[in-house]
Amino acid sequence: MDEALLAAYGATEYRVRLARGGYAVIRIDQPLPLELRSLAQAFPWGFVTAWNPRSESAPRANNRQSQRALLAQLRALPETVAIRPGLGVAGDGRWQEPSLWVIGPSTASFDALAQRFGQFGYVHGEDASPAQLRLLPLAGHV
Repeated sequence: MDEALLAAYGATEYRVRLARGGYAVIRIDQPLPLELRSLAQAFPWGFVTAWNPRSESAPRANNRQSQRALLAQLRALPETVAIRPGLGVAGDGRWQEPSLWVIGPSTASFDALAQRFGQFGYVHGEDASPAQLRLLPLAGHV
């Protein structure tokens, strides 16, 4: 993966919408924010998107359709505990991608979905552990 793209992942704010308004920010290599810890409990979690496969800009209609398909597949997983809307926002504010913060699925499930939707990686963790960027080899995508 190119260094500029890796740096962009590291500088991104991974925002999770809170039930009572506002959002909590997940950052790579930092513990899960307090507002999200009680939701995550001891479950694995991931911050994923289907937008812009291969980090290449895609038409909004395609992105929305892919995101809906990702949401449906996450909801169908028996291990999914909760799904919250999210937004990945570039450190320099030049781009943002609607995303999902999902509690419950295993790393293998997240890996398969991220690859299916053409993503280079996603952010994940367990409970309050530091968020990690998980990079993946790209397979085919939807």
